[in-house]
Amino acid sequence: MLNKDQFADNHFIRTIIEEDLKSGKHTAIQTRFPPEPNGYLHIGHAKSICLNFGLAYIYDGLCNLRFDDTNPEKENDEYVNAIKEDVEWLGFHWAGEPRFASNYFNQLYDYAVGLIKDGKAYVDDLTPEEMREYRGTLTEAGKNSPYRDRSIEENLDLFTRMKNGEFPDGSKTLRLKIDMAAGNINMRDPVIYRIRRAHHHNTGDKWCIYPMYDYTHCISDAIEGITHSLCTLEFEAHRPLYDWVLDNIPAPHATRPRQYEFSRLELLYSITSKRKLNQLVSDGHVAGWDDPRMPTISGMRRRGYTPEGLRLFVKRAGISKSENIVDMSVLEGAIREELENSAPRLMAVLNPLKVTLTNFEAGRTQSRRAAFHPNHEEMGDREVPVSQTIYIEADDFAENPPKGFKRLTPGGEVRLRHGYVIKCDEVVKDEAGNVVELKCSIDHDTLGKNPEGRKVKGVIHWVSAEHAAEIKVRLYDRLFTVERPDAVRGEDGEYLPFTDFLNPESIKEITAYAEPAAKDLPAESRWQFERIGYFVTDRKEHGKDTPVFNRTVTLKDSWQPK
Repeated sequence: MLNKDQFADNHFIRTIIEEDLKSGKHTAIQTRFPPEPNGYLHIGHAKSICLNFGLAYIYDGLCNLRFDDTNPEKENDEYVNAIKEDVEWLGFHWAGEPRFASNYFNQLYDYAVGLIKDGKAYVDDLTPEEMREYRGTLTEAGKNSPYRDRSIEENLDLFTRMKNGEFPDGSKTLRLKIDMAAGNINMRDPVIYRIRRAHHHNTGDKWCIYPMYDYTHCISDAIEGITHSLCTLEFEAHRPLYDWVLDNIPAPHATRPRQYEFSRLELLYSITSKRKLNQLVSDGHVAGWDDPRMPTISGMRRRGYTPEGLRLFVKRAGISKSENIVDMSVLEGAIREELENSAPRLMAVLNPLKVTLTNFEAGRTQSRRAAFHPNHEEMGDREVPVSQTIYIEADDFAENPPKGFKRLTPGGEVRLRHGYVIKCDEVVKDEAGNVVELKCSIDHDTLGKNPEGRKVKGVIHWVSAEHAAEIKVRLYDRLFTVERPDAVRGEDGEYLPFTDFLNPESIKEITAYAEPAAKDLPAESRWQFERIGYFVTDRKEHGKDTPVFNRTVTLKDSWQPK
């Protein structure tokens, strides 16, 4: 369940909204989350989702989900459906039906015709290369296109013929007539339409000209009555164009939107470029957009992250205009903190060592019931069965223990979690000298109580070999070995390929053993394996006959760069 305390507070956008509501500038707020459907959403989008939907929730306003779908060659319905699923999974609901910028193409075209009639737009024949030459630089003004002074009549005719498909792709564009000497390069006669014969996921083959993002976005905001148009800082230099377009078309809505910028979220040991994420998928470095190593929302969901944990992380990351670079440990800490309270417990052994309980007696050696969570009785309990052969973690035994070792040693005692105190009486090795079995005796007077006359400090987890569920476990680690994989320069000063820093140990698949309760869990069921970490049954591949668990996060942050 959402509550208003789950969202970042005391940031500058909330201050602006509160002043706008207090002054009467707006009686209600309307925001929007406007992804381009050209890839899956990532952790940076999670921040934007929580901000836009969260503000609407806090101030009892509305938030639209709008797809800014102006680039048909890179967009498709798979991405549209994935985005809708991600937003809902994070706990949010958009106002009405999802919107599409492409639904406004007729209006956008009519506004472009109006701009031509007002002498504020013209059809240009410059090639992209020539356009770059004419644009100038940050220190030198641009120069006017030789086609800038075409008559209104000629521009109207050419633009109509562009729409009707009379010209080849890329041969003409429609540009705004602003100022080629403007200090802001975005204002140097920006292109607002280009010819592109491409099938569109929403409009099919109706159009062969498509509007540019900057032109489309501000008009879409105005059509929808958006009050506060929130975007990341790289769009700050585009705000004058946003305002210019809205100042020079007939008002499509009584509410004039205003753009505000905040810093984008950058996560260390990760990347948040859709193009680079797509490269990871296309080149086979990961198993798909929802690979649990990916920083996509669907990948994090499959890894076992929770909506509550992600919302907690976004709140802690904060909203500001300052650089927002956050270490992976902050994200993992938020997930760990949320799962500590919400995930029930089971025991599982990932690196098994056989233990034979030499004085096991059927009928005398008893099992116990144990709660699934020490602080939540409502989660219930289960039987923890015991048999003559059990498995413990190989790391929980040391023949020559280091100082302070509180687990099992030759001649030493340890308590089995939810079970008896046992003593290691004999160590069995193979021909190579490897320990392959321990023979231990049970103190039958210690089930549920401490032994008399001595203290046993160590407690280890275990499973009954006879009753254990054999499970497949995927141990996921960070995908990259350096903090900024796309910002490392070589000796020549050029950026090295970010794929050079992929972690070869980012996934390891093993067979392990868990309590029998693991046999009957549904997909996407989150658990703490006691003393090991948090795990989730895989959304897609987990089944009763083939239980598959993904490691979400370890119990403690012990990660070190390789």
